[in-house]
Amino acid sequence: MPKKSRAKAIYVLNGPNLNLLGSREPDIYGRTTLADIADMTAARAEKLGYTVVFSQSNHEGELVEWVQEARAEACGVIINAGAYTHTSVAIHDALRALDCPIVEVHLSNTFAREAFRHHSYISAVASGVIVGFGATSYILAVDAVASLIEEAAE
Repeated sequence: MPKKSRAKAIYVLNGPNLNLLGSREPDIYGRTTLADIADMTAARAEKLGYTVVFSQSNHEGELVEWVQEARAEACGVIINAGAYTHTSVAIHDALRALDCPIVEVHLSNTFAREAFRHHSYISAVASGVIVGFGATSYILAVDAVASLIEEAAE
């Protein structure tokens, strides 16, 4: 039986080029679209008694603004910052201001790819990192956030 709905949502934030999922480099990222992932994520969160705010932007500043919004509106954050993972001190700093679980997600195994993808500015402020499981990475992240929220409530 699903748990009672929470007042705050899990924010799922996606960075640049993730709007191209399903057609961009499917050998790396798969054929699942971002809309498919949004549906899967919302369905899993609902089973656990949560709602999801799912967003994507190609603009760093917009991602920072959503992280800042999450300070008041979110019970947890799942973030796939895309290429900004490896470059954005601004997103790192915004995430540091959060007082809720943060799970970093990547569809591909970033550690099996180019060397520049091995460093993440997000990992240092994340509760955990999930990489390499394709679209399932997001489902695992919802489970992880829910678990961290429940542990903190005990």
